[in-house]
Order: sequence, then structure tokens, then C-alpha cells
Amino acid sequence: MPWLDNSTGIWTGVYLGGAPNYSAGKAGEVYISKSDIEILRKLANELALLASRESEDKKRKLWYEHNELKNKYPVIFADPENGWNEIITADMIECRGDLARRWEVVLRKEIFYGRDMKDDKPLERVFEIGYTYIDTEWGVKEEYQGGKEGHSYKWEAAIKKEEDIKKIHNPEIIIDYRTTLETLGLASDVFKDLLGVKLRGVFWHGFAYSWDLSKFVGLQDMMILMYDKPELIHRLMKIILDGYMAKIDYLESQNLLTLNNDNFYVGSGGLGFTTELPKRDLDGKPVGPQDLWCHTESQETVGVSPQMFEEFIYQYQLPLQKRFGLNCYGCCEALEDRWPIIKKAPNLRRVSVSQWADKARMAELLEDKYIYSAKPSPTDLALFQMNEDAARKRLREILEVSKGCIVELLMKDNHTLGGNPQNITRWVEIAREEIARVYG
Repeated sequence: MPWLDNSTGIWTGVYLGGAPNYSAGKAGEVYISKSDIEILRKLANELALLASRESEDKKRKLWYEHNELKNKYPVIFADPENGWNEIITADMIECRGDLARRWEVVLRKEIFYGRDMKDDKPLERVFEIGYTYIDTEWGVKEEYQGGKEGHSYKWEAAIKKEEDIKKIHNPEIIIDYRTTLETLGLASDVFKDLLGVKLRGVFWHGFAYSWDLSKFVGLQDMMILMYDKPELIHRLMKIILDGYMAKIDYLESQNLLTLNNDNFYVGSGGLGFTTELPKRDLDGKPVGPQDLWCHTESQETVGVSPQMFEEFIYQYQLPLQKRFGLNCYGCCEALEDRWPIIKKAPNLRRVSVSQWADKARMAELLEDKYIYSAKPSPTDLALFQMNEDAARKRLREILEVSKGCIVELLMKDNHTLGGNPQNITRWVEIAREEIARVYG
């Protein structure tokens, strides 16, 4: 599911896990000049030195224990999202070629983590390349108005009348293997002796059923139709489920899935380190969904009752969740009222506790049996002069009510850092101070 380009600068990957796709080559552009190679190798060398520190091994160990519910000391992860465009601005990029410029952005981001961010994200001596591919999506397309350079947007529903449903087809992934292999080979030449190069398949971020549904019929009409034409919503949700199932089947059959049990963004935040995946000895077998983390959510249905959520959304999410080795649920929606439904997910491990959730109630529900994936509000970081008192208060509230849970503090959903990159590094410092205060 491609994201609407709602960025304000050179980084258009939206979230950290989008870096492999951002680094993928485009047909006809797989070339990097000698001068650009020198710039990239200089940055790669800096990254290699940072990634070789003993502290990076300690961070990995922290995440392994965290994801396997063995350590109650909170971990911190900051993903500035669109805020990267204020940390790494276009005028900072030295390379001239388009592909080289994208690779430079990714390298500078990793260096920023190691040199400035100082959260718990480990650095790796690896540069990841995504496949060059086309996702045909569903065959019907909503029409957007606005949305450029971070501005708000609206859309016209893709389905104007019921007959339009016949136009929907399963999403297809069409790989440009030639460009993919050329890009992979070029990266291996550029970064030789400095960084390993890895091909990673990233063909979705999460399975966002209600986002697809809202694009089909419109956000307001989606909720009205649950009352007026429930059979229509069920018909569309079955199409979405079948489409996702077919997509997973195809990716597995073509050996296009990549393990995400490492330093990769899973769920709506957090890193995937775990020894619990893969669930089997692959021994040359293609990676299957049972070997992967999965993420599902339903932010767009916050206005419907838990009963309607289960009837129209969750019963179609559950069959997909059953195919995966570990599951994450939720993003910005509050989940306490939906917990009796969501906890039915097999192998559920990471649960979102958004800024709109009842944080104390979620702590009671999750205990130390699931990851309490806390998302403090990014609002305090959105002004040039960060509101440190407000940020500290939010963090303190989360830490005090969730003590005893398996907690991760995630700064994300940043549309802006107020033009001040120090806001997010200072937030990490404050988070560490508050953890020390509450945990000792």
C-alpha cells in the first residue's frame, strides 16, 4: 500500500521501515558517479565505525529481552517521520545523482541515530536495498485533493456506485528483477569492505483494512453504510481479506518475503529483534508469514462500537493474523474498549497505547503479558521552543501507571519538529531522565 506523498522535503519514506524501498533503484537510473561514490563511502565509513561500538550489542540485547517479555525496563525509540526533513535538509545533501542522493539520506539518518539521537535503536553495518516493483493495488482509485508538502487533504471515494465493485481486483506485485539486481550489485560495489548489502522485501507496512475500506467508499459513508447497507460492507471486507491473503500467498511462492526478526520497524513502532522467529528451521525454504511479525489496526473506525468493530472489521482481520508468527495491533486508536476482541489474536505480542488511550486501564489489561507500546504526543515537539514541562509530564504519567508492564516509549507521528532538530534529541534525554526517576 503506497503512502500518499505528504512529505515536506527530500525524505518521502514516511516511516523508518520504508528505507529499503526508498533506496531501491528506478529503471534507467542505476548509476553513481565517482565523486558521489566518494561521498557515500565517507559516510558509510562513519556509519561502520559507529555500528562497531560495544554499545550497539547492548542495545540489541535490550530489544531481544524486551520483545520476549523478559525485561521490564523501558526501551526508547524515536522515529521523527516527516521531521527527518528538518533534520536532514536538501541543502545538506552533497551527492548530485538521484539514486546517490537517496542513499546519502539513508546513511545520514543512521549516523544521526548514532551520533545525536542516542535512543535504543542499534546501528548495523548493513545497507538495505528494496525491490524495484509496482503494486497494482485494487484496480479502483480514489481521487485526492491537497496533501502536498504536509498539508491536509481529502479524497473522493473510489466506488461511486455498487457496479464499480466489479472493477476491484486483487493487488498484484510486479517485480523489476533486472533493475533490482543492478541496484543490489551497484550497492555491493559502492559499499564493499565497509557495509554489508542486503535485499529486503517490504511490500506493506501494516494490513490496514479500514483504510482501504474508507478509500473505497469514503470515511463518512463507511460508517453510515454499516447501518444502511451492512451487506455491502461485508462484501467489500471479504474482498479486502481475499486480496491480502492472495498477496501473501504470491509473495511466499516467489520467495519475496524477508525475515523481520532483526533491526526492522514492526507494528506501529518498535523493533523486531526476537529469537522466537522464524518459527521453524527454514533450511532453504522460502520465508513464510508464520516466520514474520504482522501488524493490523483500524484507526478509521474509532467512531463505531466494539460490537460493530468486531462484526465489520475484526472478523476479517483474524484469519490473516492466524497466519503470522507474532502479531502487533493498533496505531492511533484507543484500544481499551476493544481489548476483549483484539486479544483473540494468536501470538499477540505488541499492543499500541496511543495518546488517546486510557493509559492506566491499558496497563491493567496488558500487565506483563504483552508489550505496552506507548506513543506520547508529538505535539510538544512541534514548536521551535519545545515545551519540556509538558513532554516530561506526559512521559511521567505513562511511566508511573505502566510500571510493571513491558514498556516501550515511542516518539513518532511527527509532522514537524518546529524547525528544531534538537527537540527530538532533547525528548530522548527527558525520557531517560524520567525512566531513571521512576525505575531508579
